[in-house]
Amino acid sequence: MAAYKEAGGEGVHVLLVVSSAQSHINPMLRLGNRLASKGLHVTLATTDFARHRMLKSLSSNTLSQNTKIRLQFYSDGLSLDFDRKTHLEHFMDCLGKFGPPNLSKLINDLSADNHSPKFSCIITTPFVPWVADVAVQHGIPCALLWIQPSALYAIYYRFYNNLNPFPSQHDPCLTVQLPGLPPLQPADLPSFVLPSNRFVCFSKLLSELFQDHLSKFKWVLGNSFSELEKDVVESMAELSPIRSIGPLVPSTLLGLGEGGDFGLDMWKPEERCIEWLDRMPVSSVVYVSFGSMLVLSTKQMENIALGLKNSGRPFLWVVKPPDNGESVPLPTGFLEETEDRGLVVSWCSQTKVLVHPTVSCFMSHCGWNSTLETVVAGVPLIAFPQWTDQPTNAKLIVDVLEMGLRVEQDEDGMVSQEEVERCIYEITGGPKSEEWKRNAVQWKEAAKIAVADQGSSDRNIQIFINEIVGRHSLSSSMSPLSVTTIEESSAICVST
Repeated sequence: MAAYKEAGGEGVHVLLVVSSAQSHINPMLRLGNRLASKGLHVTLATTDFARHRMLKSLSSNTLSQNTKIRLQFYSDGLSLDFDRKTHLEHFMDCLGKFGPPNLSKLINDLSADNHSPKFSCIITTPFVPWVADVAVQHGIPCALLWIQPSALYAIYYRFYNNLNPFPSQHDPCLTVQLPGLPPLQPADLPSFVLPSNRFVCFSKLLSELFQDHLSKFKWVLGNSFSELEKDVVESMAELSPIRSIGPLVPSTLLGLGEGGDFGLDMWKPEERCIEWLDRMPVSSVVYVSFGSMLVLSTKQMENIALGLKNSGRPFLWVVKPPDNGESVPLPTGFLEETEDRGLVVSWCSQTKVLVHPTVSCFMSHCGWNSTLETVVAGVPLIAFPQWTDQPTNAKLIVDVLEMGLRVEQDEDGMVSQEEVERCIYEITGGPKSEEWKRNAVQWKEAAKIAVADQGSSDRNIQIFINEIVGRHSLSSSMSPLSVTTIEESSAICVST
């Protein structure tokens, strides 16, 4: 901390802005924690809806115990009981309309507080790109935290800037060849660049980010580490550099003494998971979880259940109930027939599960947070991707990191019970199982080295901080900048 005071860094205050998704909030919180540990003041701003979910899960208690990061909230223009998942397009429209003026008001309110230093930098994520406009209007430099792998950054940059050919209606089976990456079949690409994409709101958002907003960011920070994606990061150096500062995962996975698992669970974990794992043999349990957002069909759930049952392996399966309260479809008698070696829960503490010695492998949807946690835990992975970045993450796991295998789908996108059973056999005792385990352990060690003192990610964070401090010192010695603010909207703003 003293070094920053001497360099003019005392009072350097960073604002982190993120939407309400747990998978977006957690990497941002972990970045904030690292910045705070290096002497910066940190405030995280997210939506009212996120606060509502935190209070329901009691997650806010965890954050309130950590005084390094101050929490603030802004309105997305919708009521707390609005179904954002079902009406995704409308939610995204409202967030883009009401988020900017409400965030602007929050910045003004915080800046007027004599106990709060003025913001020297704003950091946001790709899914709220309008934050860059707010930062520009307030005269604050802005950084983008890319919360997916650098490979996705390269793919989207080249796709939305028309630098390389991609599958189209006329050529849907085109193989994509990009620098720093293996050849990508359509099944390996993020769903938003495919002609079959149905989520227009995300394509529009990403298009705006890469065509309109990217130039407004002074820095692009990647939730990855250099050794993991060396070639693809180098391939972007002349186009649009991305600086690896990850993996932004719970510190306990990395062996860092920074206050434990600093993050949020917006659903209350079932504590009996660990007690149950304690009773299982070492390296025996198949852990299955598909994240907080994915909803599988009844038939797909049945196939997974029967595959787990027929594998003969102990399993821990996280089956999150839908937000609408409907029951989760499982085959009749499945729970009773597998109660001696299986446990189905609504949510768990994934970090604690992945580091447990009885876990042998992880069947995952391959969201990037889960993928990074798996890499850092050194656990082989069965990739079960569905949409967005997940197919590309699965490709990295299988063909680049070589620490697992991917399920094969039929022409309708269904994974059979026999395929689930086959993958469990291959990952736990097949011809390549030991090789996957060795590679997983090697990546685990590489991740720890990257975030350790003077590791590649630690150095990149230090460079970023030095640049913020330098800009802060320069601006402090000059006359104050004139600031243009956005007009207040009719949406209810958060009281601070």
